[in-house]
Amino acid sequence: MARKSGAGGMLQWLGLAFVILLIDQFSKVLIVGFYQLGDSTLVTSFFNVVRVHNSGAAFSFLAGSSGWQRWFFTAVGVVAAGLIVWLLKSHSGQKLFSFALACILGGAIGNVIDRLLYGHVVDFLDFHWRSWHFPAFNVADSAITIGAACLILDELLRVRRAR
Repeated sequence: MARKSGAGGMLQWLGLAFVILLIDQFSKVLIVGFYQLGDSTLVTSFFNVVRVHNSGAAFSFLAGSSGWQRWFFTAVGVVAAGLIVWLLKSHSGQKLFSFALACILGGAIGNVIDRLLYGHVVDFLDFHWRSWHFPAFNVADSAITIGAACLILDELLRVRRAR
């Protein structure tokens, strides 16, 4: 079976990234519309829906900075998106690799949009156990994490095939 490559094969991956972006932004519109900052709804004994704002990056890295981080992380997201689109064009026939990149692309653009619109990222998924809380995150963060895990898996499989 021939591999799709170039712009034609890239469209399916850009489509996936767009779907991830839509789900991410729709979920954030719902949270911003129905929750005030800090509001929380207990869903299960280990999961809340909560509205929090993250002006930093993962795990609130640099959140306490003076505001420059908004533009820094926006620029990083835009550059990453450009690189990912180029990689997708070059490697669209590599399914797992391209799936991973599409997940990361959709998530990165979702968080860039938040930074541009709000000045921070809207997070709302809050998992906890007793007194332990994982930092709240969103659909974009989940997609980026899935994409990163798939990149690692793709590399492990590539090395295995090379043996």
